[in-house]
Amino acid sequence: MRKDAARAFVEKQWHEWDGGNDFFRTPYQLAAQLGLYYEDDTMFYPRFDHILSIDEARRYIEGWIRRYYIPNPYTGSIHYDGQPIVLNSQLYQAALSGESKLDEFFRSHLNIDLGNKDILTNILNNFSDIKVENGRFSIKKEAIVGVLISQNKSDDKKAFFDTFNDIQIGELKVNSADNLSRQIIYYGAPGTGKSHKIKKQLDGISKENIFRTTFHPDSDYSTFVGAYKPTMKKQYRYEGKVKASYYEDDDLANAKKGDPVVEKAIEYNFIPQVFLNAYIRAYKTDENVYLIIEEINRGNCAQIFGDLFQLLDRDENGKSEYTIKADADLRTFLEDNLGCDNPGIKDGELCLPSNLYIYATMNTSDQSLFPIDSAFKRRWDWEYEPIKNKNTDWVIDIDGLKYRWSDFQKEVNARILNNTGSEDKMLGDYFVNPPAKIISYNLFRNKILFYLWNDVCKDGDADIFPTDADFSFSKLYNEDSKQLIVSIMEKLHLEPIDGTVSENKEDGSDISEDNDSNSSSVRYSINGEETDEKGKTWGKGALVKRAVEIFCQNNPDLSAKDIRDRWISVGFKIPHIVETEDDKKKRLNGSVDKTGRERCKPIKLTNEEFVYVSTEVGSDKVYNNFEDFLSRIKSRPEWGIEIKEL
Repeated sequence: MRKDAARAFVEKQWHEWDGGNDFFRTPYQLAAQLGLYYEDDTMFYPRFDHILSIDEARRYIEGWIRRYYIPNPYTGSIHYDGQPIVLNSQLYQAALSGESKLDEFFRSHLNIDLGNKDILTNILNNFSDIKVENGRFSIKKEAIVGVLISQNKSDDKKAFFDTFNDIQIGELKVNSADNLSRQIIYYGAPGTGKSHKIKKQLDGISKENIFRTTFHPDSDYSTFVGAYKPTMKKQYRYEGKVKASYYEDDDLANAKKGDPVVEKAIEYNFIPQVFLNAYIRAYKTDENVYLIIEEINRGNCAQIFGDLFQLLDRDENGKSEYTIKADADLRTFLEDNLGCDNPGIKDGELCLPSNLYIYATMNTSDQSLFPIDSAFKRRWDWEYEPIKNKNTDWVIDIDGLKYRWSDFQKEVNARILNNTGSEDKMLGDYFVNPPAKIISYNLFRNKILFYLWNDVCKDGDADIFPTDADFSFSKLYNEDSKQLIVSIMEKLHLEPIDGTVSENKEDGSDISEDNDSNSSSVRYSINGEETDEKGKTWGKGALVKRAVEIFCQNNPDLSAKDIRDRWISVGFKIPHIVETEDDKKKRLNGSVDKTGRERCKPIKLTNEEFVYVSTEVGSDKVYNNFEDFLSRIKSRPEWGIEIKEL
């Protein structure tokens, strides 16, 4: 419809429905955001050709919110230069990673203040996988989320409209015994558990009903379906019409005098491969049969499937909607194995049965090997396997210094996503599978750091390794490699779980990091908190850090420099009690104190900056740093920090 005529019609209808309010303001904006139409210079393109029922509208919105991305052509107030983010998927992934504040999510991901949240909150609560309460979001139900980043340009109206083209608004007609997808590609970052998920689904399935293969660059139709191949057979040798026999014993042939002569000969037979074996099995049993394809995109799918891909269109009963003619060799083989009247080869045609399921896995990091064309993609259901950061009890052991795997995984993945705009190369939960849940020094270097260096950071992405001009991967194997890896952990703002401190201090003093409550009968509370996050009584160093955390929480608008200046101006005896990241780097640059970095604990601010808190409370007898700290905190009641002896 022409744009001017469509606008006149819509405005007339809107006046009748809404009592004269202007449609081409807020309603127009909302309808465009919902993908209900788009306009170019001359034409108007509506989404639907009829008035939707309540159920149809609900199904559309449920599909829409799972694909909706921002910024888009109708979010002019959002000034963000990166690739658009898919909102439902990003919120789901953020909730898995421990984020919960909706305002902070939009500030950190899009650098915007959300403003009015009523419409968004209502849509999320009623139609998405996310719920929002009191400005905090969480996962409403476990779901399979899609891609995190849209590849569309944020100002492309046609691409935005087309994003919602295939949302199913009618009721699904399912006449089969179940509603399981018969062709699924499980995709995600390396190590997210795609193969494991399939394995769990096949628990209890007989091995004779499971067929597996792995695609690779040399895979083709003959290695997937089958082909004539030379085979070796044994046959008698004849002299005329009489079998030849040995005239004497033959040790080489293990034959005695008079035995018939048996010789080997080459003949050509049709040799079935994994697809055909699964196909035949499915037609010989009423049980479900499963064909599993690992790494589907590491092979050329168009070359491997050939005309079989036409069979992947299934009808409502799960059978191929379109059959294909088998070539003469394949037809002969199937007729010999199934019988001429079997539905699997009747009239020389192939047809996938409803009990044949095809599941595949795909690492998104490998998607450039053999791109899968849209016609092939359309014939599969796709299930995204997200990173859940669930192995919180795994540790990385760097020659006795232990770090949490989940902390490392979260920080590295956040940097990969922020620097590349893609989750393809992020570390999945099972990127490694360490014995006893301990990632050894060598496993960490040889597998994890090598992958990050070789596949992620080779073009300077992700900012994980030192940026010194003379740094090379081989330095991770030098004698001082432990200190180098510790510096990488520091760059990632990670601290050891049980950080130990060397006695060899830079100035030769006996400054201790954290004279905890075990060395004193005095116990403390801070703002009513009698134990730390681990349920232990407060150590003195931990109490100092908690005090700075409370100050930062009470002053969310202050920068790292502002926070440092306020604490330093008080005159605490604790050395460098609060530092910025630049301060810490300057202090440690060239320092011979190998544990100095372990005695300053990071705190992340709401603006993504870090401050570092010194826990060098020192000996009470020599330095009296902690008593000085308590006294000066007490003199600042306006800071909102109250420390009491128990």
